Amino acid sequence: MSNKKDLMQSEQTVHSTRSVPFWRDQRVRRIIGDIITHIFLIIMSIIWLAPIAWVFLESFNQNTAPYQTTFFPTKYTFNNYIQLFTEREVLDFPRMFLNTLIVSIFVCIISLFFVLVVAFCMSRLRFRGRKTFMNIALILGMFPGIMAVIAIYFILKAFGLTNGSVVLISLIIVYSAGSGMGFYVMKGYMDTIPKSLDEAAYLDGCTTWQVFYKIILPICKPMIVFQAIVSFLGPWLDFVLVKTIARTQDNYTVALGLYQMLQREYINHWFARFSAGAVCVSIPIAILFIVMQRFYEESMSGSVKG
Repeated sequence: MSNKKDLMQSEQTVHSTRSVPFWRDQRVRRIIGDIITHIFLIIMSIIWLAPIAWVFLESFNQNTAPYQTTFFPTKYTFNNYIQLFTEREVLDFPRMFLNTLIVSIFVCIISLFFVLVVAFCMSRLRFRGRKTFMNIALILGMFPGIMAVIAIYFILKAFGLTNGSVVLISLIIVYSAGSGMGFYVMKGYMDTIPKSLDEAAYLDGCTTWQVFYKIILPICKPMIVFQAIVSFLGPWLDFVLVKTIARTQDNYTVALGLYQMLQREYINHWFARFSAGAVCVSIPIAILFIVMQRFYEESMSGSVKG
């Protein structure tokens, strides 16, 4: 009798399993969902990587003209890179690259110092006007920086900082001047650090500067890495401010130099070199991300262990 019941139950189970439509099966739905997700990600990856691959291959194109019958080059050469750094009579790309590197390094150092100091003051110190300053900084941060470009130009012109070699100094000043206003992210990270560490340090006789240098900075290494990357990329990729201030090739940055390569008088002979320049511009950014990512991971693992 029991065998008959077991047989009937198994038959009912098989029948119920077969009667469930495949679109209601949770396992099948999960597999279909994974397939659709992966297809979507593959399509988006192709859309994102195709222009990068095209620019990279175009930098080796033997045909320097911009308009061609094929999407990818048919003949390849390394002369575009050689000519980009050797033929400096028309467009001095090495000088532009050096200008950009100098400005970006100085801005990165100065901006990082400003942001850390302002964030520490806003997070750890209490003084009159603190909240007012934070509110003003928050409101000003809502407006795009491009609104002040014309005013910045006339201010620099009034001080004689728009001509000659001082243009690079002007760029460093402008990029660094407003960096302290972007302290909110760093301040938010410092707010998570227990103030008991500061109090213990003060009891041991540390000054405010020693607390900042010996306690806060080592804990803030992940955010320091983030801020260093952001501060470096700002002047490295900016075009609008350089276009407004720089008037001669001696003061051009790579963004403005690449723009000049696409002008009517240069594009037929410089388009392939433009692609080579774009590849060269991306190399320091890639190196910066790789190096900083290693420091970021080390600091995060150290903080977890601590």
